[in-house]
Amino acid sequence: MYVVVFVTAGNKKKAKLIAQEVVKRRLAACVNIIDGVESLFWWKGKADSGKEALLVIKSRKDKLQALIKAVKKAHSYEVPEIIALPIVGGYKPYLKWIDESVR
Repeated sequence: MYVVVFVTAGNKKKAKLIAQEVVKRRLAACVNIIDGVESLFWWKGKADSGKEALLVIKSRKDKLQALIKAVKKAHSYEVPEIIALPIVGGYKPYLKWIDESVR
């Protein structure tokens, strides 16, 4: 099964470091970085907000635990957002490419 994993980081530079780590370790086939995401959230008893960069990571479910571990190690947040969603379908050559890229 394939997954898309969302991770937010404090800025584009930090997001790129995380992306490079998971791709280099072949835990992700591709990572898109979307800079300038405005996040509103509940943290330590109050509403807060901030600018972040969003990573959209394409991988496989069997790599998820190792991916989570790598993201946590490279991340600066106390509790980083790491949310995986299943990919229920897609263009078969692209899904095959994920398989070939993530070993």
